[in-house]
Amino acid sequence: MKRSIGKIFLTISILAALASCVKDVNPSDSITTATITNTYEGIEDAVNGAYSLFKDHLEFAGSTDLNNMWLRQYFQCADFAGDDIVCGQTTTDPLYYSFSLNHTVSQTNTRYFWYISYKIINDANTVIESIQNSSTTQTDSVKQLLGECYFLRAFVHFSLCNLFARPYSQGSTGDGIILRTSTTDPTQKARSSIGDVYKSVISDAQTGMSLMNASRGVMYATKEAAMALLSRVYLYKGDADSTIYYSNQVINSNKFSLTTSTTYPAMFANATSASETIFCIAFTTIDDYGKNGSIASMIYSDGNSGWGEEYASQSLRDTMSAHPEDVRWSYISPNTVDGVIQTKNGVPMYYITKFSFQGGSPTLSSPILFRLAEMYLNRAEAEAKTGQTAAALDDIDLIRKNRGLDASLYNGVLPSGKTVIDVVLKERRLELAFEGMRSYDVYRNNLKLNRTYWGYHLPGLQASDINLAVLPTGYENMIVDPTDTRIIYYIPIDEIQNNALCTQNP
Repeated sequence: MKRSIGKIFLTISILAALASCVKDVNPSDSITTATITNTYEGIEDAVNGAYSLFKDHLEFAGSTDLNNMWLRQYFQCADFAGDDIVCGQTTTDPLYYSFSLNHTVSQTNTRYFWYISYKIINDANTVIESIQNSSTTQTDSVKQLLGECYFLRAFVHFSLCNLFARPYSQGSTGDGIILRTSTTDPTQKARSSIGDVYKSVISDAQTGMSLMNASRGVMYATKEAAMALLSRVYLYKGDADSTIYYSNQVINSNKFSLTTSTTYPAMFANATSASETIFCIAFTTIDDYGKNGSIASMIYSDGNSGWGEEYASQSLRDTMSAHPEDVRWSYISPNTVDGVIQTKNGVPMYYITKFSFQGGSPTLSSPILFRLAEMYLNRAEAEAKTGQTAAALDDIDLIRKNRGLDASLYNGVLPSGKTVIDVVLKERRLELAFEGMRSYDVYRNNLKLNRTYWGYHLPGLQASDINLAVLPTGYENMIVDPTDTRIIYYIPIDEIQNNALCTQNP
């Protein structure tokens, strides 16, 4: 689907209008190879500073916006563009662009995400070069920190590629993102191909994996986190054998175990100690941003704690409806009064609580970025794509056993009319809902995204149009083709204006 001529002119107009007023927001940082001490403590402080960038609200383009946080945008830009979360209103908040798919080059959320991503990468590069150029002996502890930086650089480059470049399955020669693997990289630098970005990510993750042998806990990168990243990267790349290999490496490490139907409901509120967590970003009470700036405030409210204007979609709830005993329902909280589901502008209010209740706070969690269930699902998908149907169904059943579905296992038998990949992708959707992967799963498998449900992703929708007894018809944005240009975001205007070699997405 081609963008309209009107949108092209609008984009050109925005570029022209902002040409003289966009501030210089090139990635920069106070950390340099000269300011990092050669002590373990100095290096550790620098690395910990890179982790803080995932959760801090930093000044950007001359101001500080509490809605700007790397992790908030990480989940928002992926999940709000999918079919698991529905918007209860139109809004001027840039998060609405993900729902409507009417992206712009100047939307603040993607600009901030891009900016902070390269700050994290710059910090990682700075530490890597400082350690490599130092004459100090590299102890296991220092090697661990060095490996963490390789992991962070890989993970952030990969995250950028997912949002700003097309799926690998649609061609590896297309434009990826700008690879920055040195502090001396010139500002003027072209985008690398998607294939080259994947090569760099894989190389960095493997290097990090080889270095990390002194784990600091799941709140930091570890050898197993690098393996988990490689499992995901190879899955997205379409390399089934490597996906299975790295999934097995994590699973067989015996350092993690699936939560059970009893412990699963409390996993996300206790991420740092949960048996499934491979890597999370640790938040403390000091990092509880409340209504203004937390991830939870977008999708949950206890009446005062958040805006609560985005909800679990009808599409997801319908997919789950056959099994009310599934404990994954525990993260969908209907807003009821006297037993009646409340609506906002005609949209049923089913709150999402995967980012709530750490320490009892409705707006606090330590977001999990990799966990064991994904490794089983990655392996299952790779098995499904290599004809290993029985093995794939066994992996799916292992998860279902731990989600209260002992009476509803596949036991090696596909449902009538379903393929094994249908079964695997459905389970991925149920298990990983709201964790920033759904839209990628759809498009990398060259499937259409079906958003045929009531919500304000439908252009021109009025509350009076909504009839919950039937599905909507005749609206744009109900079916999104995997080749649609709108499934990825524009490269932010700041990069385009400051880097003449960087090309824009169509």
